Amino acid sequence: MSGPMALEPVGAAGDTLSLRLADDRAPAARTPGRGTDQDAVDRLAAELADRIGPAVHPYEVAALLESEGLTAEVIQERYGHPNLFSLATALYERVPRTFPEPAPPADPWRPDHVRCALRGALFALPGLAYLLTGRLWHADRDTDALVVAGLVSWAWGQALGHRAYLRMTTGRREAGRTLLNGAPLGAAAATIAGMFLAGSRTAVVVAEAQSVYLAAAGVLLVLGRERLLLAALTPLIAGAVVLPWWEPGTVLRVGLPLLSLLGAIAAAGWALRTTLAASPTPGATRPPLLRSLPYGLFGLAAGVLVLLEGRQHPYAVFVLTVSMGPAEWLLYRYRGMSVAALRATATPAAFLLRSACILACCLLAYLVPLLPAALLTDADPAPLLLLAATLWTALLLQAFGVAWPPAGVCLVAAGGATTTAVLHSSPGTPALSLCCGAAALCLTACALRLLGRPAPHA
Repeated sequence: MSGPMALEPVGAAGDTLSLRLADDRAPAARTPGRGTDQDAVDRLAAELADRIGPAVHPYEVAALLESEGLTAEVIQERYGHPNLFSLATALYERVPRTFPEPAPPADPWRPDHVRCALRGALFALPGLAYLLTGRLWHADRDTDALVVAGLVSWAWGQALGHRAYLRMTTGRREAGRTLLNGAPLGAAAATIAGMFLAGSRTAVVVAEAQSVYLAAAGVLLVLGRERLLLAALTPLIAGAVVLPWWEPGTVLRVGLPLLSLLGAIAAAGWALRTTLAASPTPGATRPPLLRSLPYGLFGLAAGVLVLLEGRQHPYAVFVLTVSMGPAEWLLYRYRGMSVAALRATATPAAFLLRSACILACCLLAYLVPLLPAALLTDADPAPLLLLAATLWTALLLQAFGVAWPPAGVCLVAAGGATTTAVLHSSPGTPALSLCCGAAALCLTACALRLLGRPAPHA
Protein backbone atom coordinates (compact mmCIF):
# COMPACT_ATOMS: atom_id res chain seq x y z
CA MET A 1 0.00 0.00 0.00
CA SER A 2 1.49 3.31 -1.07
CA GLY A 3 1.98 6.26 1.26
CA PRO A 4 0.26 9.63 1.03
CA MET A 5 0.68 11.47 -2.28
CA ALA A 6 2.52 14.78 -2.15
CA LEU A 7 0.39 17.70 -3.16
CA GLU A 8 3.37 19.48 -4.74
CA PRO A 9 6.37 18.12 -6.64
CA VAL A 10 9.45 17.53 -4.59
CA GLY A 11 11.28 20.81 -4.13
CA ALA A 12 8.42 22.78 -5.73
CA ALA A 13 7.93 25.03 -2.75
CA GLY A 14 11.57 25.93 -2.59
CA ASP A 15 11.75 26.53 -6.31
CA THR A 16 8.69 28.73 -6.22
CA LEU A 17 10.06 30.82 -3.38
CA SER A 18 13.38 31.12 -5.16
CA LEU A 19 11.61 32.34 -8.30
CA ARG A 20 9.65 34.93 -6.32
CA LEU A 21 12.78 36.24 -4.60
CA ALA A 22 14.66 36.27 -7.85
CA ASP A 23 11.78 38.15 -9.49
CA ASP A 24 11.78 40.75 -6.70
CA ARG A 25 15.51 41.29 -6.95
CA ALA A 26 15.81 41.20 -10.75
CA PRO A 27 15.44 44.43 -12.75
CA ALA A 28 12.28 44.73 -14.87
CA ALA A 29 12.66 43.37 -18.37
CA ARG A 30 12.41 46.09 -20.99
CA THR A 31 10.01 45.38 -23.81
CA PRO A 32 11.15 46.68 -27.18
CA GLY A 33 9.67 50.17 -27.64
CA ARG A 34 8.82 50.41 -23.90
CA GLY A 35 9.84 54.06 -23.79
CA THR A 36 7.31 55.09 -26.44
CA ASP A 37 4.35 52.83 -25.55
CA GLN A 38 2.59 55.54 -23.49
CA ASP A 39 2.80 58.01 -26.34
CA ALA A 40 1.47 55.40 -28.75
CA VAL A 41 -1.44 54.64 -26.45
CA ASP A 42 -2.17 58.36 -26.11
CA ARG A 43 -2.18 58.77 -29.88
CA LEU A 44 -4.51 55.79 -30.27
CA ALA A 45 -6.83 57.21 -27.60
CA ALA A 46 -6.92 60.54 -29.42
CA GLU A 47 -7.73 58.85 -32.73
CA LEU A 48 -10.56 56.77 -31.29
CA ALA A 49 -11.83 59.25 -28.68
CA ASP A 50 -15.16 59.87 -30.42
CA ARG A 51 -15.92 56.13 -30.39
CA ILE A 52 -14.40 55.29 -27.02
CA GLY A 53 -16.19 58.11 -25.15
CA PRO A 54 -19.71 56.58 -25.37
CA ALA A 55 -18.48 53.17 -24.14
CA VAL A 56 -19.81 52.07 -20.75
CA HIS A 57 -17.31 49.19 -20.20
CA PRO A 58 -13.76 48.36 -21.35
CA TYR A 59 -15.15 45.33 -23.17
CA GLU A 60 -16.80 47.68 -25.64
CA VAL A 61 -13.41 49.25 -26.30
CA ALA A 62 -11.96 45.77 -26.79
CA ALA A 63 -14.59 45.02 -29.40
CA LEU A 64 -13.74 48.29 -31.11
CA LEU A 65 -10.03 47.42 -31.19
CA GLU A 66 -10.81 44.02 -32.67
CA SER A 67 -12.88 45.69 -35.37
CA GLU A 68 -9.88 47.91 -36.13
CA GLY A 69 -7.79 44.79 -36.82
CA LEU A 70 -5.34 45.05 -33.91
CA THR A 71 -3.67 41.67 -33.32
CA ALA A 72 -1.97 40.46 -30.15
CA GLU A 73 1.48 40.91 -31.73
CA VAL A 74 0.75 44.52 -32.70
CA ILE A 75 -0.60 45.28 -29.22
CA GLN A 76 2.51 43.89 -27.55
CA GLU A 77 5.10 45.38 -29.90
CA ARG A 78 3.57 48.77 -30.66
CA TYR A 79 1.76 49.63 -27.41
CA GLY A 80 3.59 47.53 -24.83
CA HIS A 81 0.49 45.85 -23.40
CA PRO A 82 0.30 42.10 -22.81
CA ASN A 83 -3.14 41.58 -24.37
CA LEU A 84 -6.19 43.20 -25.92
CA PHE A 85 -8.09 43.72 -22.67
CA SER A 86 -5.18 45.49 -21.00
CA LEU A 87 -4.95 47.99 -23.84
CA ALA A 88 -8.74 48.40 -23.87
CA THR A 89 -8.73 49.17 -20.13
CA ALA A 90 -5.98 51.77 -20.58
CA LEU A 91 -7.87 53.48 -23.39
CA TYR A 92 -11.13 53.39 -21.43
CA GLU A 93 -9.43 55.13 -18.48
CA ARG A 94 -7.78 57.77 -20.66
CA VAL A 95 -10.87 58.95 -22.54
CA PRO A 96 -13.57 60.70 -20.48
CA ARG A 97 -17.13 59.43 -20.82
CA THR A 98 -19.28 61.26 -23.33
CA PHE A 99 -22.87 60.31 -24.10
CA PRO A 100 -24.05 62.42 -27.07
CA GLU A 101 -27.73 63.02 -27.54
CA PRO A 102 -29.26 61.03 -30.39
CA ALA A 103 -30.18 62.91 -33.52
CA PRO A 104 -33.67 64.39 -33.25
CA PRO A 105 -36.19 62.33 -35.21
CA ALA A 106 -38.14 63.80 -38.09
CA ASP A 107 -41.24 65.77 -37.16
CA PRO A 108 -44.20 63.44 -37.84
CA TRP A 109 -46.52 66.47 -38.01
CA ARG A 110 -44.50 68.61 -40.39
CA PRO A 111 -47.12 70.60 -42.35
CA ASP A 112 -47.27 70.94 -46.11
CA HIS A 113 -46.94 74.70 -46.50
CA VAL A 114 -48.18 74.86 -50.10
CA ARG A 115 -51.16 72.62 -49.42
CA CYS A 116 -52.29 74.64 -46.39
CA ALA A 117 -52.00 77.93 -48.27
CA LEU A 118 -53.86 76.47 -51.23
CA ARG A 119 -56.70 75.20 -49.06
CA GLY A 120 -57.13 78.64 -47.51
CA ALA A 121 -57.43 80.19 -50.97
CA LEU A 122 -59.83 77.49 -52.15
CA PHE A 123 -62.18 78.23 -49.26
CA ALA A 124 -62.52 81.85 -50.42
CA LEU A 125 -62.28 81.67 -54.22
CA PRO A 126 -65.87 80.41 -54.80
CA GLY A 127 -67.10 83.77 -53.52
CA LEU A 128 -65.95 85.26 -56.83
CA ALA A 129 -68.99 83.66 -58.46
CA TYR A 130 -71.25 86.15 -56.66
CA LEU A 131 -69.24 89.04 -58.10
CA LEU A 132 -69.93 87.75 -61.59
CA THR A 133 -73.56 86.67 -61.23
CA GLY A 134 -74.91 88.86 -58.42
CA ARG A 135 -76.50 91.48 -60.66
CA LEU A 136 -78.28 88.83 -62.72
CA TRP A 137 -80.42 87.28 -60.00
CA HIS A 138 -80.93 90.09 -57.46
CA ALA A 139 -78.46 88.80 -54.89
CA ASP A 140 -79.51 91.51 -52.44
CA ARG A 141 -83.05 90.09 -52.18
CA ASP A 142 -82.52 86.33 -52.47
CA THR A 143 -79.71 85.84 -50.00
CA ASP A 144 -81.83 83.96 -47.46
CA ALA A 145 -82.09 80.91 -49.71
CA LEU A 146 -78.33 80.86 -50.27
CA VAL A 147 -77.60 81.35 -46.57
CA VAL A 148 -79.81 78.45 -45.49
CA ALA A 149 -78.49 76.20 -48.25
CA GLY A 150 -74.94 77.16 -47.32
CA LEU A 151 -75.48 76.37 -43.64
CA VAL A 152 -76.90 72.94 -44.46
CA SER A 153 -74.03 72.27 -46.86
CA TRP A 154 -71.47 73.36 -44.28
CA ALA A 155 -72.93 71.17 -41.54
CA TRP A 156 -73.37 68.19 -43.86
CA GLY A 157 -69.87 68.62 -45.27
CA GLN A 158 -68.26 68.65 -41.83
CA ALA A 159 -70.03 65.44 -40.79
CA LEU A 160 -69.42 63.73 -44.14
CA GLY A 161 -65.76 64.72 -44.13
CA HIS A 162 -65.26 63.26 -40.66
CA ARG A 163 -67.00 60.03 -41.63
CA ALA A 164 -64.90 59.77 -44.79
CA TYR A 165 -61.70 60.24 -42.80
CA LEU A 166 -62.81 57.50 -40.42
CA ARG A 167 -63.38 55.20 -43.37
CA MET A 168 -60.02 56.23 -44.81
CA THR A 169 -58.33 54.39 -41.94
CA THR A 170 -59.93 51.22 -43.30
CA GLY A 171 -59.17 51.87 -46.96
CA ARG A 172 -59.46 54.48 -49.69
CA ARG A 173 -62.17 52.51 -51.47
CA GLU A 174 -64.36 52.57 -48.37
CA ALA A 175 -63.83 56.33 -48.00
CA GLY A 176 -64.71 56.80 -51.66
CA ARG A 177 -67.97 54.88 -51.26
CA THR A 178 -68.86 57.05 -48.26
CA LEU A 179 -68.30 60.21 -50.29
CA LEU A 180 -70.12 58.82 -53.32
CA ASN A 181 -73.21 58.09 -51.23
CA GLY A 182 -73.09 61.13 -48.97
CA ALA A 183 -72.16 64.03 -51.25
CA PRO A 184 -75.26 63.85 -53.51
CA LEU A 185 -77.51 63.52 -50.46
CA GLY A 186 -75.93 66.62 -48.93
CA ALA A 187 -76.39 68.62 -52.12
CA ALA A 188 -80.04 67.56 -52.32
CA ALA A 189 -80.72 68.39 -48.66
CA ALA A 190 -79.15 71.83 -49.01
CA THR A 191 -81.09 72.57 -52.20
CA ILE A 192 -84.39 71.57 -50.61
CA ALA A 193 -83.66 73.73 -47.56
CA GLY A 194 -82.94 76.72 -49.79
CA MET A 195 -86.11 76.22 -51.84
CA PHE A 196 -88.35 77.11 -48.92
CA LEU A 197 -86.88 80.62 -48.71
CA ALA A 198 -86.22 81.24 -52.39
CA GLY A 199 -88.12 84.22 -53.81
CA SER A 200 -87.73 83.20 -57.44
CA ARG A 201 -86.87 80.28 -59.67
CA THR A 202 -83.50 81.85 -60.37
CA ALA A 203 -82.69 81.83 -56.66
CA VAL A 204 -83.53 78.12 -56.54
CA VAL A 205 -81.15 77.44 -59.43
CA VAL A 206 -78.38 79.44 -57.77
CA ALA A 207 -78.90 77.64 -54.46
CA GLU A 208 -78.78 74.32 -56.27
CA ALA A 209 -75.57 75.28 -58.08
CA GLN A 210 -74.00 76.39 -54.79
CA SER A 211 -74.98 73.15 -53.05
CA VAL A 212 -73.66 70.96 -55.87
CA TYR A 213 -70.38 72.85 -55.98
CA LEU A 214 -69.87 72.59 -52.21
CA ALA A 215 -70.52 68.86 -52.37
CA ALA A 216 -68.03 68.37 -55.21
CA ALA A 217 -65.43 70.59 -53.55
CA GLY A 218 -65.82 68.68 -50.30
CA VAL A 219 -65.08 65.41 -52.10
CA LEU A 220 -61.92 66.84 -53.67
CA LEU A 221 -60.67 68.36 -50.41
CA VAL A 222 -61.19 65.15 -48.44
CA LEU A 223 -59.35 63.13 -51.08
CA GLY A 224 -56.47 65.63 -51.16
CA ARG A 225 -57.14 66.85 -54.72
CA GLU A 226 -56.71 70.57 -54.06
CA ARG A 227 -54.88 71.22 -57.32
CA LEU A 228 -57.71 69.66 -59.32
CA LEU A 229 -60.18 71.96 -57.60
CA LEU A 230 -57.98 74.97 -58.33
CA ALA A 231 -57.84 73.97 -62.00
CA ALA A 232 -61.64 73.71 -62.05
CA LEU A 233 -61.94 77.24 -60.64
CA THR A 234 -59.61 78.75 -63.26
CA PRO A 235 -62.43 80.08 -65.52
CA LEU A 236 -64.13 81.71 -62.52
CA ILE A 237 -60.87 83.32 -61.39
CA ALA A 238 -60.14 84.62 -64.90
CA GLY A 239 -63.59 86.18 -65.20
CA ALA A 240 -63.36 87.90 -61.81
CA VAL A 241 -59.87 89.26 -62.46
CA VAL A 242 -60.91 91.19 -65.58
CA LEU A 243 -64.03 92.73 -64.03
CA PRO A 244 -62.35 96.03 -63.00
CA TRP A 245 -61.23 96.69 -66.58
CA TRP A 246 -63.70 94.88 -68.84
CA GLU A 247 -67.40 94.05 -68.84
CA PRO A 248 -67.67 90.38 -69.84
CA GLY A 249 -71.39 90.44 -70.62
CA THR A 250 -74.24 88.22 -69.54
CA VAL A 251 -73.07 85.12 -71.41
CA LEU A 252 -69.64 85.09 -69.79
CA ARG A 253 -70.99 86.13 -66.40
CA VAL A 254 -73.13 82.99 -66.43
CA GLY A 255 -70.90 80.74 -68.52
CA LEU A 256 -67.66 81.07 -66.57
CA PRO A 257 -69.12 80.09 -63.17
CA LEU A 258 -71.07 77.30 -64.88
CA LEU A 259 -67.86 76.06 -66.50
CA SER A 260 -66.13 76.00 -63.12
CA LEU A 261 -69.08 74.14 -61.60
CA LEU A 262 -68.97 71.49 -64.34
CA GLY A 263 -65.21 71.24 -63.93
CA ALA A 264 -65.55 70.67 -60.18
CA ILE A 265 -68.17 67.97 -60.76
CA ALA A 266 -65.99 66.25 -63.38
CA ALA A 267 -62.91 66.45 -61.15
CA ALA A 268 -64.82 65.00 -58.19
CA GLY A 269 -66.14 62.19 -60.37
CA TRP A 270 -62.66 61.38 -61.66
CA ALA A 271 -61.20 61.41 -58.14
CA LEU A 272 -63.96 59.12 -56.87
CA ARG A 273 -63.47 56.76 -59.81
CA THR A 274 -59.76 56.52 -59.06
CA THR A 275 -60.46 55.94 -55.38
CA LEU A 276 -63.09 53.28 -56.00
CA ALA A 277 -60.63 51.41 -58.22
CA ALA A 278 -58.60 50.48 -55.13
CA SER A 279 -58.90 46.99 -53.70
CA PRO A 280 -61.58 46.59 -51.01
CA THR A 281 -60.54 45.86 -47.47
CA PRO A 282 -61.91 42.51 -46.27
CA GLY A 283 -63.92 42.59 -43.09
CA ALA A 284 -64.30 46.39 -43.07
CA THR A 285 -66.93 47.68 -40.64
CA ARG A 286 -68.77 50.97 -40.80
CA PRO A 287 -68.45 53.34 -37.84
CA PRO A 288 -71.67 54.51 -36.16
CA LEU A 289 -73.31 57.57 -37.66
CA LEU A 290 -73.49 59.25 -34.26
CA ARG A 291 -69.71 59.57 -34.19
CA SER A 292 -69.93 62.20 -36.95
CA LEU A 293 -72.95 64.04 -35.50
CA PRO A 294 -70.98 66.50 -33.29
CA TYR A 295 -68.84 67.50 -36.26
CA GLY A 296 -71.96 68.37 -38.22
CA LEU A 297 -73.37 70.33 -35.31
CA PHE A 298 -70.12 72.23 -34.99
CA GLY A 299 -70.26 73.04 -38.70
CA LEU A 300 -73.76 74.42 -38.27
CA ALA A 301 -72.80 76.51 -35.23
CA ALA A 302 -69.66 77.82 -36.91
CA GLY A 303 -71.67 78.76 -39.99
CA VAL A 304 -74.17 80.71 -37.88
CA LEU A 305 -71.39 82.60 -36.06
CA VAL A 306 -69.66 83.46 -39.34
CA LEU A 307 -72.99 84.56 -40.81
CA LEU A 308 -73.63 86.91 -37.88
CA GLU A 309 -70.19 88.45 -38.37
CA GLY A 310 -70.84 88.73 -42.12
CA ARG A 311 -74.04 90.72 -41.56
CA GLN A 312 -71.99 93.54 -40.08
CA HIS A 313 -68.65 93.13 -41.86
CA PRO A 314 -68.81 91.07 -45.08
CA TYR A 315 -65.15 91.58 -45.97
CA ALA A 316 -64.10 90.36 -42.54
CA VAL A 317 -65.69 87.02 -43.40
CA PHE A 318 -63.53 86.86 -46.52
CA VAL A 319 -60.44 87.46 -44.35
CA LEU A 320 -61.57 84.79 -41.90
CA THR A 321 -62.16 82.32 -44.72
CA VAL A 322 -58.69 82.83 -46.18
CA SER A 323 -57.18 82.45 -42.70
CA MET A 324 -58.42 78.86 -42.51
CA GLY A 325 -55.31 77.84 -44.45
CA PRO A 326 -52.87 79.26 -41.88
CA ALA A 327 -55.16 77.90 -39.15
CA GLU A 328 -54.72 74.37 -40.51
CA TRP A 329 -50.95 74.92 -40.74
CA LEU A 330 -50.87 75.96 -37.08
CA LEU A 331 -52.78 72.84 -36.08
CA TYR A 332 -49.96 70.77 -37.54
CA ARG A 333 -47.35 72.93 -35.83
CA TYR A 334 -49.11 72.56 -32.48
CA ARG A 335 -49.00 68.79 -32.78
CA GLY A 336 -45.36 68.80 -33.86
CA MET A 337 -44.27 71.10 -31.04
CA SER A 338 -46.23 69.06 -28.51
CA VAL A 339 -44.42 65.90 -29.59
CA ALA A 340 -41.11 67.75 -29.20
CA ALA A 341 -42.20 68.89 -25.73
CA LEU A 342 -42.59 65.26 -24.70
CA ARG A 343 -38.85 64.75 -25.27
CA ALA A 344 -37.85 67.99 -23.57
CA THR A 345 -39.77 67.58 -20.29
CA ALA A 346 -39.51 65.05 -17.48
CA THR A 347 -42.56 65.77 -15.31
CA PRO A 348 -46.29 66.25 -16.02
CA ALA A 349 -46.18 69.73 -14.53
CA ALA A 350 -43.34 70.78 -16.82
CA PHE A 351 -45.20 69.40 -19.84
CA LEU A 352 -48.37 71.24 -18.84
CA LEU A 353 -46.46 74.51 -18.63
CA ARG A 354 -44.81 73.96 -21.98
CA SER A 355 -48.12 72.89 -23.53
CA ALA A 356 -49.73 76.11 -22.31
CA CYS A 357 -46.92 78.13 -23.88
CA ILE A 358 -47.32 76.26 -27.17
CA LEU A 359 -51.07 76.88 -27.19
CA ALA A 360 -50.58 80.58 -26.46
CA CYS A 361 -47.95 80.93 -29.19
CA CYS A 362 -50.12 79.22 -31.79
CA LEU A 363 -53.14 81.34 -30.90
CA LEU A 364 -51.13 84.54 -31.09
CA ALA A 365 -49.57 83.50 -34.38
CA TYR A 366 -53.07 83.00 -35.78
CA LEU A 367 -54.75 86.08 -34.34
CA VAL A 368 -52.07 88.76 -34.70
CA PRO A 369 -52.16 88.86 -38.56
CA LEU A 370 -55.96 89.15 -38.41
CA LEU A 371 -55.77 92.45 -36.54
CA PRO A 372 -54.39 94.57 -39.43
CA ALA A 373 -56.62 92.64 -41.83
CA ALA A 374 -59.68 93.65 -39.79
CA LEU A 375 -58.57 97.28 -39.75
CA LEU A 376 -58.02 97.28 -43.51
CA THR A 377 -61.57 96.03 -44.08
CA ASP A 378 -63.05 98.62 -41.65
CA ALA A 379 -64.25 95.81 -39.39
CA ASP A 380 -64.37 95.81 -35.62
CA PRO A 381 -61.35 93.71 -34.58
CA ALA A 382 -62.89 92.36 -31.35
CA PRO A 383 -65.63 90.09 -32.75
CA LEU A 384 -63.44 88.89 -35.61
CA LEU A 385 -60.51 87.95 -33.36
CA LEU A 386 -62.74 86.30 -30.76
CA LEU A 387 -64.61 84.36 -33.44
CA ALA A 388 -61.30 83.24 -34.96
CA ALA A 389 -60.03 82.12 -31.54
CA THR A 390 -63.23 80.15 -30.98
CA LEU A 391 -63.01 78.37 -34.32
CA TRP A 392 -59.31 77.55 -34.01
CA THR A 393 -59.51 76.10 -30.50
CA ALA A 394 -62.56 74.08 -31.52
CA LEU A 395 -60.71 72.71 -34.55
CA LEU A 396 -57.73 71.91 -32.32
CA LEU A 397 -59.87 69.81 -29.99
CA GLN A 398 -61.50 68.08 -32.95
CA ALA A 399 -58.06 67.22 -34.33
CA PHE A 400 -57.51 65.14 -31.19
CA GLY A 401 -60.88 63.43 -31.42
CA VAL A 402 -62.60 65.65 -28.84
CA ALA A 403 -65.86 66.41 -30.63
CA TRP A 404 -68.77 67.05 -28.25
CA PRO A 405 -67.26 69.86 -26.08
CA PRO A 406 -66.48 72.17 -29.04
CA ALA A 407 -69.82 71.34 -30.67
CA GLY A 408 -71.75 72.10 -27.48
CA VAL A 409 -69.87 75.31 -26.67
CA CYS A 410 -70.21 76.64 -30.23
CA LEU A 411 -73.90 75.77 -30.36
CA VAL A 412 -74.53 77.68 -27.13
CA ALA A 413 -72.53 80.66 -28.44
CA ALA A 414 -74.37 80.62 -31.77
CA GLY A 415 -77.75 80.34 -30.05
CA GLY A 416 -77.01 83.20 -27.68
CA ALA A 417 -75.69 85.48 -30.41
CA THR A 418 -78.61 84.66 -32.71
CA THR A 419 -81.20 85.29 -30.01
CA THR A 420 -79.64 88.62 -29.14
CA ALA A 421 -79.46 89.60 -32.81
CA VAL A 422 -83.16 88.81 -33.27
CA LEU A 423 -84.24 90.69 -30.16
CA HIS A 424 -81.87 93.62 -30.69
CA SER A 425 -81.32 94.24 -34.36
CA SER A 426 -78.88 97.08 -33.75
CA PRO A 427 -75.60 96.36 -35.58
CA GLY A 428 -73.58 97.77 -32.70
CA THR A 429 -74.62 95.12 -30.20
CA PRO A 430 -71.67 93.38 -28.52
CA ALA A 431 -73.51 90.05 -28.34
CA LEU A 432 -71.24 88.30 -30.84
CA SER A 433 -68.12 89.47 -29.04
CA LEU A 434 -69.44 88.38 -25.64
CA CYS A 435 -70.60 84.98 -26.86
CA CYS A 436 -67.43 84.27 -28.83
CA GLY A 437 -65.25 85.52 -25.98
CA ALA A 438 -66.94 83.20 -23.50
CA ALA A 439 -66.73 80.32 -25.97
CA ALA A 440 -63.03 80.95 -26.61
CA LEU A 441 -62.29 80.95 -22.87
CA CYS A 442 -64.20 77.70 -22.32
CA LEU A 443 -62.53 75.97 -25.26
CA THR A 444 -59.06 77.17 -24.23
CA ALA A 445 -59.57 75.85 -20.71
CA CYS A 446 -60.81 72.57 -22.15
CA ALA A 447 -57.76 72.36 -24.43
CA LEU A 448 -55.40 72.96 -21.52
CA ARG A 449 -57.10 70.33 -19.38
CA LEU A 450 -57.34 67.66 -22.07
CA LEU A 451 -54.23 68.35 -24.15
CA GLY A 452 -51.95 69.48 -21.32
CA ARG A 453 -51.27 65.84 -20.47
CA PRO A 454 -48.64 63.71 -22.24
CA ALA A 455 -51.06 60.88 -23.11
CA PRO A 456 -52.86 62.53 -26.10
CA HIS A 457 -49.51 63.31 -27.77
CA ALA A 458 -47.76 59.99 -27.23
